[in-house]
Amino acid sequence: MCKHILGKGYVDGVIEADEVFFTESFKGTKPSNMPRRSRKIGKQVKKSGISKEQVCITTAIDRQGNLIMELACKGRITSKELEKLYDGHISNESILCTDSRKSYIQFANDLSLEHKRIKRGKHKEGLYHIQHINVLHSNLRKWMNRFNGAATKYISNYIKWFKWLQIFDTHKEIIKAKNFIVQSNVAHAYIKVKDLKYREPICV
Repeated sequence: MCKHILGKGYVDGVIEADEVFFTESFKGTKPSNMPRRSRKIGKQVKKSGISKEQVCITTAIDRQGNLIMELACKGRITSKELEKLYDGHISNESILCTDSRKSYIQFANDLSLEHKRIKRGKHKEGLYHIQHINVLHSNLRKWMNRFNGAATKYISNYIKWFKWLQIFDTHKEIIKAKNFIVQSNVAHAYIKVKDLKYREPICV
């Protein structure tokens, strides 16, 4: 439900972008339907570093708190996959802050975005940094841990749930409930001005 309410999102201004990875999980899948042999509990993936055995959650957040967070691919994301994800959802006049990964360099060039690359080991370059997104991904990992390994086929739903919690994090509970009701109806409401202009009075 959250997926249809929130949509992909839109970010502008100073934007931090990065990815976080989770081991691919076939939790709940019958052994006969598994694309590989079941992995024993606690056993790590076979390949070191980032591989196709991990799914990539790609994230962008601006200084106003607007957030894009999507399951993008398996393994490292490419510049073309970044463009497919973000094109039309990032303002052309934005300043993109990332680490020094090559895929972001090419992506920023393709979309003509000003690009601030934070060198490995450094936390910030003047006003530009990726601290907010690092904290966000840390919180996502902690939040996902409570589910003891979510199945990858459902991970997009978990991501939308987490995203909704982040967007309304600063609101009081009653305002959260109000926003949820409004947004859940707006996405599916179709009405024209003339419908209001000529409507009949509503009687009790």
